[in-house]
Amino acid sequence: MYKFLDGVNSPRDIKQLNVNQLNELSKDIRKFLVKNVSKTGGHLASNLGVVELTLALHKVFDSPKDKFIWDVGHQSYVHKIITGRKAEFSTLRQFDGLSGFPKESESEHDIFDTGHSSTSISAGLGIAVARDIKKENYQVISIIGDGAITGGMSIEALNNLGFLKKNMIVIFNDNEMSIDKNTGAFSSYMSKIIRNTETLMLKDNIDRIMNMTQVGGKISKKANKLTDTLITSILPEKCGFIDAMGIKYIGPIDGHNISEMIDIFDYVKYIEGPKFIHVKTVKGKGYRFAENNPENYHGVGKFDYKVGVLPSDKKSISSVVGMTLSEMANYNEKIVAITAAMPTGTGLNFFEKFHPDRYFDVGIAEQHAVTFAAGIAKNGLKPYFAVYSTFLQRGYDQLIHDVCITNKPVTFLIDRGGLVGNDGETHHGQFDLSYLNLIPNMTVMAPKDTDEMIRMIKFSERFETPLAIRYPRGNEYYIDKCHFKFFKECEVTEELPIDIYTVGKPEVIFNNFSNTSEKNNKKVLIIGIGNMVFNAINALEKYFETNTEKCSVDVCLLNARYLKPMSEERYIEYLEQADVVVTLEDNSIIGGLGSNIEKIMKENEINKPLKIMGIPDEFVVHGNTDILMDRLGISPDGIKRVLEEI
Repeated sequence: MYKFLDGVNSPRDIKQLNVNQLNELSKDIRKFLVKNVSKTGGHLASNLGVVELTLALHKVFDSPKDKFIWDVGHQSYVHKIITGRKAEFSTLRQFDGLSGFPKESESEHDIFDTGHSSTSISAGLGIAVARDIKKENYQVISIIGDGAITGGMSIEALNNLGFLKKNMIVIFNDNEMSIDKNTGAFSSYMSKIIRNTETLMLKDNIDRIMNMTQVGGKISKKANKLTDTLITSILPEKCGFIDAMGIKYIGPIDGHNISEMIDIFDYVKYIEGPKFIHVKTVKGKGYRFAENNPENYHGVGKFDYKVGVLPSDKKSISSVVGMTLSEMANYNEKIVAITAAMPTGTGLNFFEKFHPDRYFDVGIAEQHAVTFAAGIAKNGLKPYFAVYSTFLQRGYDQLIHDVCITNKPVTFLIDRGGLVGNDGETHHGQFDLSYLNLIPNMTVMAPKDTDEMIRMIKFSERFETPLAIRYPRGNEYYIDKCHFKFFKECEVTEELPIDIYTVGKPEVIFNNFSNTSEKNNKKVLIIGIGNMVFNAINALEKYFETNTEKCSVDVCLLNARYLKPMSEERYIEYLEQADVVVTLEDNSIIGGLGSNIEKIMKENEINKPLKIMGIPDEFVVHGNTDILMDRLGISPDGIKRVLEEI
C-alpha cells in the first residue's frame, strides 16, 4: 500500500534509506497519519509538521540508546510509527490502545512520559547528569515546541543547562504555534533570528585547528571571546538570549529539509556542551486543510479526511463560557479575561474578538497567569482566568500564596473538570475538587448543566472573594425534568430551581421520601456534583423503568452545586431522613464531595451507611469517557447497579 512505509518497522530501517528515499517515506507517513487519525481522532497538525524532523533524528541518532524526550508529547506520533507501533496505530487513544503521548510503559523508545508542556529540558538535563555520574556514553535530545518554550519551566531548565554545561541537545521545533498562535516576547524574538549556522561551523573549525597545538590552545581561549564579540556585533539577534546562557545556538534551519538536518545533527554530535538547534517547521505540513487552518487540526475527533473537519452545529461548553463572559463585559468595563495559550480551547477567542483590550494570552505560563490575575484584582478590576483543570495544577502555589491568602476576587473558570477521555492520565481533571477544597477563602462551584453554569458565571460578577467554577469537557447540555418519565409519576416536594445565589445550599432535584409505602422502602439519599447529577438522573430513569413493580427504594437526589462552602444545616436535614447515603463525583474520592459529606456525618453523629462513588486512588488511563465512567462505576448503569444492590 505504501512505497516505503511498509518496510519500516524499527529505527534500523530508517538508517538504510538515503535522503531521496526518506523524502518519499515522508509522503507515506503523512498519508498514513491523515487516514488513521481521521478514524481515531488525535493531534494531527503538530505531527504532520515534524515528519522530516523525526526521520532525520532517527537517521543520525540511535534510539533507544540515545534518548529522545518529546515536549509536548503529542508531537510523537511519527516517532511511534518508526519505533514498531505502526500496526497498532488503529488503537491510538482508544481504551487499552496506544497512548497519544510518549509512554514509558509502552516502549523502550519512549524515554519519559510527557503530556504537559515545558518539561523535556529539565528531564533531559537530569538524564544527562545521571549519565555522566555513571560514566555512560550516549546523546540526550530534548525536542521542544508547540509553544512549550514559553513556559517558565523551560527557561529555568535552560538557565541550569547553561550553568552545568552538560553535553545535551535541545531541538526547538518552531512553527509559531502552540494550539493557537504563539504570543509573547520570546516567540517574537525567535521569529526574528537570522541564519548563522555556517558562521558557527566556521568558528568551531577554527577552534578545532587552534587546539591542535599547545600554543594554539592558549590563544584559542582568548580568541574565542573575541570571535564571540565580533559575531555578536555583526549578528545581534543570534547571540542574545540563548548564547548568553552559555548554550550554543544553531539555526534556524529548515525543518522539512532532511538533508540539511542530517548534516547539522551529524555535526553537533561532536560538539561538547549544550546545543540549541532552532528548527523551523510548518504545522499541518502536507495536508492542505491542516496547513490552512492549523488551529482547527491541533486536536481533532473523527472526520472524513477527503473533505476535512466540518464545522459542528453544536456549541461546546467552552464556547458558551466565552460568549457569556463577553456579553458580561459589554456592560462591565472592569471584566478582564486571561488565558494561558488556550483561547480557542477555553472559548476566550470570543472574548478576544469583542474586547481585545481586556484580553490577555500569557503563553503556557499558568503560574504567571494566576499572579497576573491577582495583580489585576489588586488594582480594582475583575479578572477571569479560564484554564483547563489539569493545567491549573501548575499554578497551585500561586493560587494559595497570591490569591487566597489575601482573599483577592479572582474567578477561575475551570474547563475539562473530571474525565476528558482519550488524552489520558496527564489530562484528566480528576483532582481539582480535592486540591481546591483544602484552600481557605476559596469558594468552589460545579454546575449540573450548561444553564446553571451560565447563571454561576453571571453570579460571579458580584463575588468579592476567590471563586472557582468547574465544568466538564464536551458540548452544551441541559437538564429538563419534563424529559424524564419518573419525574411525572413521583411526587416532587421542592420545585426546581431554588435560588442559586444562596451560597452553600444544595438544590433538590427529586424527592419522594415523603411517600408512604407498605413495603417499608429504604430511603436512599443521592448527592451529586457537577455533571454527575445528569448521570444520576439517567440512572434513576433506568432504575424506575426496570423496577416499577418491585421498587424497594425511595430516593432523594440533591445537586450539591457547591463543594465549598456547604450548608451543614441543610444537608443534615436530608441525611437524618435517609437510610443510605450515596455521593457522586468525577473526582478523586480522597478530599472531594464524599469526604465533605463524611465529615458532616461524623461531626454530627449521623451513623448511616455511606457509599462514596468517584475516582479511586489511581491514575485513570486513556479511553472513551463513557467506557471509563462505566469502568469506574459512575456511569448511569453503574449508579443503577448500586441502587439495585441497595
